[in-house]
Amino acid sequence: MPFLYPSQSTLHTAFSTQSLFARGPSDIKASTPSKLAPKNIFNTLSAVDDAKSKAGQLTAEAQKELEKAGSAVRAKTGQIELYSLNYYAACTLGGLLACGVTHTAVTPLDLVKCRRQVDSKMYKGNFEAWGKIGRAEGFRGIFTGWSPTFFGYSAQGAFKYGGYEFFKKFYSDLAGEEAAYKYKTTLYLTASASAEFIADIALCPFEAVKVRMQTTIPPFATGTFNGISIITAKEGTAGLYKGLYPLWGRQIPYTMMKFASFETIVEAIYGYLPGKKSDYGKGAQTGVSFAGGYLAGILCAIVSHPADVMVSKLNANRGPGEAFGAAMGRIYKEIGFGGLWNGLPVRIVMIGTLTGLQWMIYDSFKIFMGLPTTGGAAPPPAKEGITK
Repeated sequence: MPFLYPSQSTLHTAFSTQSLFARGPSDIKASTPSKLAPKNIFNTLSAVDDAKSKAGQLTAEAQKELEKAGSAVRAKTGQIELYSLNYYAACTLGGLLACGVTHTAVTPLDLVKCRRQVDSKMYKGNFEAWGKIGRAEGFRGIFTGWSPTFFGYSAQGAFKYGGYEFFKKFYSDLAGEEAAYKYKTTLYLTASASAEFIADIALCPFEAVKVRMQTTIPPFATGTFNGISIITAKEGTAGLYKGLYPLWGRQIPYTMMKFASFETIVEAIYGYLPGKKSDYGKGAQTGVSFAGGYLAGILCAIVSHPADVMVSKLNANRGPGEAFGAAMGRIYKEIGFGGLWNGLPVRIVMIGTLTGLQWMIYDSFKIFMGLPTTGGAAPPPAKEGITK
């Protein structure tokens, strides 16, 4: 098969030292890439600029459409008066969206965290865990517990954010304007604790189902209401609330840190930036909300983590009729102080992102409804001059 190999004359032409110089000037010019490269580079840069321009136009158009939608809503509902029933209803709906959507989105992280809290040796890391779960239970298994998570945290978010706005105004009126500003951190802590106390009663039944679904392999129930039926059939309604005390122990400090630190951090950010909060646009204000929420979330995760571990353990391992104190004592003897911090790094990432997104969604919804964003305390009231 000689036609597969180059001939002697072809090899001589290709590798001869004379071959390049034997070409004509037109051949050399045609093969020179130096004049073609700039054109290609400029074409590429032009395409990138066009893409950026179109993306910017789409973003601007999306913002305009959002403004139109918000204006249409406000036209139907009217301008919402601060601290009216409509105001608290809007805040309640905003909290429902903020918590329900975000908690459901991080279900895969929550699943690994709960299983590692119950058995720290089960997985070495998140990716190993998701790999094992995916191979054993399929992709759907990675989202085990999403349904009770959505229902439970939607209810909790509604009472938490709506309740916080209500109690903050209620306690502020009781204290008076000057005292409310002077002791604003105490006001944030008290209002958030009051709201979370109620919110956890709404969350607790769904949290019981969620934790059991995530810590039993295979899950003990096929869905939220199937899980509620199974628990109540075996343990009565009390079985849905056996984790309420540790849930309060986890969530109330968490929420107090979440709201008080967020308000303080946002106020500090606006105090550091030039100008006043009102000088910044809606996009900048929601950006501040996300940054403040993320930093607050890190603090929340650390403060509430031991109670979070105990909630997982109690819902998974507490026997029927076992006293709350006896169950906690038994679990603590089994895991020790170090066991209370199992899964903390995962939870810091999860809660930081979660809290940042919640505040961003909540304040975006408030802007959509024509309401001011949260944070940035009002200046103290001006003192009247003394006249003689």
